Amino acid sequence: MFEQLGLIGCGLMGGSFALAMKKAGLVKRVVGYSKSPSTTDRARQLGVIDVEAPSALLAVAGADVVLVAVPVAATEATLKAIKHLVTPQMLIMDVGSTKSDVVQAAQRSLRDQVGSFVPAHPITGREVSGVEHAEADLYSGRQVILTPTERTLTAQLQDAEKIWTALGCRVTSMSPESHDAAFAAVSHLPHLLAFAMMNGITGQTHGDDFLSLAGPGFRDFTRIAASDPKVWRDILLSNRDEVIAQSKQFQQALRNIEQAMEKGNAQALEDMLTLASETRAHWRMGAKRK
Repeated sequence: MFEQLGLIGCGLMGGSFALAMKKAGLVKRVVGYSKSPSTTDRARQLGVIDVEAPSALLAVAGADVVLVAVPVAATEATLKAIKHLVTPQMLIMDVGSTKSDVVQAAQRSLRDQVGSFVPAHPITGREVSGVEHAEADLYSGRQVILTPTERTLTAQLQDAEKIWTALGCRVTSMSPESHDAAFAAVSHLPHLLAFAMMNGITGQTHGDDFLSLAGPGFRDFTRIAASDPKVWRDILLSNRDEVIAQSKQFQQALRNIEQAMEKGNAQALEDMLTLASETRAHWRMGAKRK
């Protein structure tokens, strides 16, 4: 059990982590800080945190485990703010959706103490944000990707693995670069497409009329377009090279289907749709294709 969790960012992801740690009996006390004092106050009222901290630095004071749950663009400034109280025994993690930029930010900010930092990406979330939506089971049964570097301390990495496993997660490790390439394809590009799909329809003269006729298929396809725009602005910009590369792959696949339609080539069209259909039918989260 950890004595104290220092939580920086008391929103959906951070709040859910605090609740999960409490439910699993992994921490005695949670000290939390958010940029908005009203968010921190609300987190205390909801029992997500036990003590409100007036700053990120004071949220870290006395903590043996720290979770940084802020937008990826704010990672460097946050780590810089807490640097003076980071100890070699402390475990610091984040929950950011990109990792190469986060690792670089940690190296610049924490410097000699960067070994205490274990970059983490839990593959979970909701379209809604805010501590009001935090739930203790948000991470249960989900995959968590850790992206340690050559400077990550072995003890901290082991503690990170134990925590996420105790929260019911499947833990995988890979390099920051491999992580960003993979999630550009399976997370960042799908969000980009959902946002673009909504804008493509609403930008048309009769877009609102079209939306009024949409059913469950459209609802499911565009669900993630309701995600926090500021969060996804930061993610798409921080991983722009990989996302653009994946976007070009998608554009080529779309163009191949368009060409089959333009030529009236029913067999080619069916072959491409069949490949997609069968691949999706046999896909399971966390499993590799054979």
